[in-house]
Amino acid sequence: MTFVVTESCIKCKFTDCVEVCPVDCFHEGPNFLVIDPEECIDCTLCEPECPVEAIYPEDDLPEGQEKFIEINAELSAKWPVITEQIDPPEDATEWEDVKDKLEYLERD
Repeated sequence: MTFVVTESCIKCKFTDCVEVCPVDCFHEGPNFLVIDPEECIDCTLCEPECPVEAIYPEDDLPEGQEKFIEINAELSAKWPVITEQIDPPEDATEWEDVKDKLEYLERD
């Protein structure tokens, strides 16, 4: 099992989770974070750190978020590793409660 970053992270990109990861499995894109499923050791440390509750165990994803298993695997192979907390986007709090944000995911 691995942990998966889901839709809630899009355009929020809080990086509290990155600071606690012992294996540096987070990767950073323009407006989203992903977890490399090959690197994740299922330590559970990141899940409670996420202020928008975007991180879930792979086998406990909310309904409709299953596609993020593949998205995390795909994008973690393209994006660079992030190991330190950075400031979130200036408008992150405006996006915290927005639903259906997949269309806003920037992949490049």
